[in-house]
Amino acid sequence: MIYFVSRHEGAVEWIKQQPQWQVDCFVRHLDPAVVQPGDVVLGTLPLHLAAEVCARGAAFYFLTLAQTEAGRGSEYSVNDMLRLGCALQRFEVQAL
Repeated sequence: MIYFVSRHEGAVEWIKQQPQWQVDCFVRHLDPAVVQPGDVVLGTLPLHLAAEVCARGAAFYFLTLAQTEAGRGSEYSVNDMLRLGCALQRFEVQAL
């Protein structure tokens, strides 16, 4: 199962344009208890939830976006995201 986690419509539209990803489930908030070994979680999560996803045997790809401080919290369109170099980067997160 591939999950995409974001509350931003521009991000949802962006991932739909990425042919290498066939998302099964779009969510605004992920309950890590539903994640199974071998699942893939794409998007944005707080560190503690990303660590739980990884501990459950799933792969986590963080949605990266080169933005300025002033741009934080803004709603970006698909074109904005492309212009800012939006990408997915895999992270292995572990609570210590």
